Amino acid sequence: MNVVDHVRDMAASGLHSNVRILSSLLLTMSNNNPELFSPAQKYQLLVYHADAIFHDKEYRNAACKYSMALQQKKVLSKTSKVRTSAGGAASNIQAQSLPSEIEVKYKIAECYTILKLDKDAIAVLDGIPSRQRTPKINMMLANLYRKAGQERSAVTSYKEVLRQCPLALDAIIGLLSLSVKGAEVASMTMDVIQSIPNLDWLSVWIKAYAFIHAGDNQRAINTICSLEKKSLLRDNVDLLVSLADVYFRAGDTKNAILKFEQAQMLDPYLIKGMDVYGYLMAREGHLEDVEVLGGRLFNISDQHAEPWVISGCHSFYSKRYSRALYLGAKAIQLNSNSVQALLLKGAALRNMGRVQEAIIHFREAMRLAPCRLDCYEGLIDCYLASNGIREAMGMANNIYKTLGANAQTLTILATVCLEDPVTQEKAKTLLDKALAQRPDYTKAVVKKAELLSREQKYEEGITLLRNALANQSDCVLHRMLGDFLVAVNDYQEAMDQYSIALSLDPNDQKSLEGMQKMEKEESPTDATVELDGDDMEGSGEDGDLEGSDSEAAQWADQEQWFGMQ
Repeated sequence: MNVVDHVRDMAASGLHSNVRILSSLLLTMSNNNPELFSPAQKYQLLVYHADAIFHDKEYRNAACKYSMALQQKKVLSKTSKVRTSAGGAASNIQAQSLPSEIEVKYKIAECYTILKLDKDAIAVLDGIPSRQRTPKINMMLANLYRKAGQERSAVTSYKEVLRQCPLALDAIIGLLSLSVKGAEVASMTMDVIQSIPNLDWLSVWIKAYAFIHAGDNQRAINTICSLEKKSLLRDNVDLLVSLADVYFRAGDTKNAILKFEQAQMLDPYLIKGMDVYGYLMAREGHLEDVEVLGGRLFNISDQHAEPWVISGCHSFYSKRYSRALYLGAKAIQLNSNSVQALLLKGAALRNMGRVQEAIIHFREAMRLAPCRLDCYEGLIDCYLASNGIREAMGMANNIYKTLGANAQTLTILATVCLEDPVTQEKAKTLLDKALAQRPDYTKAVVKKAELLSREQKYEEGITLLRNALANQSDCVLHRMLGDFLVAVNDYQEAMDQYSIALSLDPNDQKSLEGMQKMEKEESPTDATVELDGDDMEGSGEDGDLEGSDSEAAQWADQEQWFGMQ
């Protein structure tokens, strides 16, 4: 047993720090005396040394050392050809025991991916012949192709993963996200479903995710619920998180929060989906709970985007936009595909008046999640903020035509129509249609109340808001009802409504202002109340939040550090 064998055994035993020190010394000896180790032994030492550096998370250094190992492998290949022609059978046995050249290339690509050098990673993996690509190589290639917008190549690679591993569920989700039909994807798994017992649920699972990526939220909810009710899959955390996310996309905040809480109780260390949960809680005004949630997730892992997004949402709804911007940027650094991080950063930029930069982030969020309406809402808000009514109308009409006439798309279109005096009647018709489909849809109720306020139809507005509050309790609705009651001189109940609103969200400035105004003015002379609309507009962020940002100077340097200027 020679010294290289000892290095190999230590590497196999996970003694990475020991391998790094010894292999470094042995490589220096080899450089000073090339005859000391054979080309094969030097190749092994380089790979084991690179592996140890990779384990220490020095990815650029590791990629360099892996590349040196590949150069050494070329030298080894030339010498082995000479030995093989001379009849060296032992050299073939030795070659088979060497670290795989394909695995070394995969490691280089992994380093480049971590360093966000995606083009270099694709170039390395593309250099591996198709027949030699393992499932993990095809999976990495597929993800890189999708991120680069090369959808056809991504589909081919995902299909190759499924051909080799028909139960690769993340590859199935990848195909469905690229608009491959659910029936086609299911056909690729049919043989394994039929040959293995207790896998009959898989075809239903594929159907559920097909609905999700097609934007058919209601059918996705029904399908996941049917899966979740099955005894074998009851209380599955991944299913519950997916169900919560679809409820959120459908605008059903109450059920979304309920399912997220259920998943969190089953798995206290859950990270996936908690950014959306934290955002919803912050939007509902539960900032103390959001702060606790963020702290708990940081204790679990600060290398995921979710805890940074949650803390960013807490800062955003506390009107500390500069800090929210920094935290959103940090989350994007950790995961450039985090839609919630992009929305957070976009909303912070928008509220800081940097609308063009915000538009870039909302567009990237749209690219990553084309079926999430909050991405489009954020972009429309930016257009409206910059007086781009024509662009906003074009975007709203496109959503309406693409995703169909549901309560959410109708309300988005109505929101834009409300900005133009010429299209007020059209807005009213659209909102009536939305409320006919979903009488409890908060955003539609708020927009209809805004319209009634403009028309000074206060009694009609009070009836609308009372009906909406019969089955739910919402801060914005209670506050708006208080505003309407002030307009009809019902001050006592108005005060009650403002109090309820503040109990739901102690940070709701408008409810506080309403109460203070009533206390100052015993007999208001102006019965016309200007309603400012739903704070939950846009990407769900508070588009009307104002006020000085006391932390702007403190976080300015952080913004520059993270390249946000």
